[in-house]
Amino acid sequence: MRAGPVTGPPFSLVIACGGRVGGFAPLRCAHSPQDIFPKKEPMQHWFGFGWDMDFGGQRRQGRRQSRSDKMQKHRIIIDTDPGQDDAVAILLALASPEEIEVLGITAVAGNVPLALTELNARKICELAGRPDIKVFAGCDRPLGRDLVTAEHVHGKTGLDGPVLPDPEMPLQTAHAVDFIIDTIRAEPAGSVTLCPLGPLTNIALAFEKAPDIVTRLREIVLMGGAYFEVGNITPAAEFNIYVDPQAARIVFGSGVKLTVMPLDVTHKALVTQARNDAFRALNTRVGEAVAQMTEFFERYDKEKYGSLGAPLHDPCVTAYLIRPDLFTGRHINVEIETRSELTLGMTVADWWRVSDRKPNAMFMGGVDADGFFALLTERLALL
Repeated sequence: MRAGPVTGPPFSLVIACGGRVGGFAPLRCAHSPQDIFPKKEPMQHWFGFGWDMDFGGQRRQGRRQSRSDKMQKHRIIIDTDPGQDDAVAILLALASPEEIEVLGITAVAGNVPLALTELNARKICELAGRPDIKVFAGCDRPLGRDLVTAEHVHGKTGLDGPVLPDPEMPLQTAHAVDFIIDTIRAEPAGSVTLCPLGPLTNIALAFEKAPDIVTRLREIVLMGGAYFEVGNITPAAEFNIYVDPQAARIVFGSGVKLTVMPLDVTHKALVTQARNDAFRALNTRVGEAVAQMTEFFERYDKEKYGSLGAPLHDPCVTAYLIRPDLFTGRHINVEIETRSELTLGMTVADWWRVSDRKPNAMFMGGVDADGFFALLTERLALL
């Protein structure tokens, strides 16, 4: 979901990984903040977006970045639950220093428990030759329900496929939520972008604990949700949103400028055999590791859906920061279902604007897959 252009200093990105907050039972997090704030309603700020759809129902194409936009380096926090596709997203960000500065990586419970997601994040930083990147552990469970994981997709470690050594770089002692809050407050207003690749627990908790940071963000670009493509963990819900629908409701209702990469996009970015061969043909440690990750990752999608390869969900987030022109979508209203037994975690996307609810997200629907994989292969070759 995209808002109108924001002028000012370069923005930063924070990536967070997978608790109950405002309106739910007390949150239990690893390294939890000492005080859990009082109950409050989700924030209802509204900002105009640069992407839109006219009232006749016609989609406007996404704007290419202006020259001044391209010159601004994205300063980001990556919030993640690695995951093979998370790993590739992190590698793409670290391979693109001209466009992206990673301020830190925050881990959340999701694909696997928190102890593994923070470990995996550090492994990937070292694989990329970037042990200087600070990694923080966040919430070890969702806000309002038990943790659901996806070892059946990602393997017991979350990074099954390549054998990566245990990291030597340390885990930071601060809680991920505090790092997110402190970073957004310390950086110039409108300069930081959050890039969640997993459940939105850390982000929602940060918004509830420090509501002032919402208006200081440049935007959030996240992977999650589905509409025409339906669910991948239930018939109605995509995994990241389903794991913590209460957190997703808080984030989608916050008024922050929001761009969403749903399954409708990511299922069009498939690692075919030829594309995986191109990773391996780089003849680098990173290229071989990525090829092994996707080979492991794709077995589930081939068996379950009969697809031609693994969908690279999370790298769509970082690719969008580098080449937004590769993606198309609509600025629409997206609400999160938090009560229904059948549709819990569904992203109710008003694609045709049949309701009177205000648009709150740029919901992507298309991707130039060849351009996406050309970018990814080119950048991985730099690591």
